[in-house]
Amino acid sequence: MDSHFVYREASAAEKEPLQQLGIRSYSQFESILAPPDWVTMHRFLHNDKMWDQLVNNSKIFVCDAGDKLAGMAYLVPSNNPTHLYPADWSYVRLVGVDPAYRGKGIARRLTQMCVDRAKQTNEKTIGLHTSEKMLDAIHIYESIGFKLYKEIDPIYGMRYFVYRLEIP
Repeated sequence: MDSHFVYREASAAEKEPLQQLGIRSYSQFESILAPPDWVTMHRFLHNDKMWDQLVNNSKIFVCDAGDKLAGMAYLVPSNNPTHLYPADWSYVRLVGVDPAYRGKGIARRLTQMCVDRAKQTNEKTIGLHTSEKMLDAIHIYESIGFKLYKEIDPIYGMRYFVYRLEIP
């Protein structure tokens, strides 16, 4: 792991650079997805309302590489249910690493920071969802202890899965 990385909690005031990092992190899907699915994902990544809600309702963990954001992960606390997560689950969203910094352990460290915060705040279950195309992410999540919970309806034309981690 590179020693020039700084891991920290970010604030909602950093929404713009966080959104730009999300766009860079998920841009790999432009060449993977069918064009209509990429248009849908692109629209999602540029949705200011989604980013406002995410940064205002989450603990945000980031990795700085000098003056640039290299990675991010969001932990949404319990009592924020969705169609994927019950009210008593916290969940991880949008773990993303700038393509220039991939393969350096950033996503693992940020995901672990989410798990550690969930433990500190007495959460009982942490969920996340990921796709069949995110094999590196699945490997990270499973190595941390997340277990496959269920397959959900396809998103962006890909198979998606919900994983969960029970906190003792």
